[in-house]
Amino acid sequence: MRRANPSHPDQLPLDLTADLELERVIEARVAARCEAESVLWKFRLVAIETLMMGVLVAAAGIVLAQPAMLVLRAAILVAASCFVSGLLLLGLSAWSARLLTRFKQWRAS
Repeated sequence: MRRANPSHPDQLPLDLTADLELERVIEARVAARCEAESVLWKFRLVAIETLMMGVLVAAAGIVLAQPAMLVLRAAILVAASCFVSGLLLLGLSAWSARLLTRFKQWRAS
């Protein structure tokens, strides 16, 4: 048999249904934080991809017994182009998300 747990007389009553405004503010803050962290994680993925592509090109050049300077130049060129294209995709993704948000707001009003 379960006993009811009486609250202390000095304890303030907790009403969880009354603070819808507070819940909305908390949700907005969490959404903003998650969006900021997602941009950082996307940038980390671009950086990891850049490093992996450069190392793969360098490894392929070494395995194929190509001159060291040619391999180094090719690895740097591939890594740089991979990095730039990743940043371009991040920028286009952020721009399109912002545009879609404005379109939804315009459509709602």
